[in-house]
Amino acid sequence: MRITTLIAAAALIIAVPAQAKMPWVKKSQELGFAEVKDCKACHVGAAKKGGELSERGKFLEDMKTKKKAAEVDLNWQKDYKGK
Repeated sequence: MRITTLIAAAALIIAVPAQAKMPWVKKSQELGFAEVKDCKACHVGAAKKGGELSERGKFLEDMKTKKKAAEVDLNWQKDYKGK
């Protein structure tokens, strides 16, 4: 039972990588953030796990940590005061 729980937890961690998702671009635009045109709104260069984040991306990750959220909430962009 314990091994099954550990395997399930590991699978969940691997299955939920912090990476850019094209639906996030679309959802950001639907929420009124027209300046979000592609993944480069939050990422520097190619959007990939462990990749460098832009100012906006760092802001969203900081908010995720502060709010102890499981995933970034795109509505937090309304509080972003950067470029």
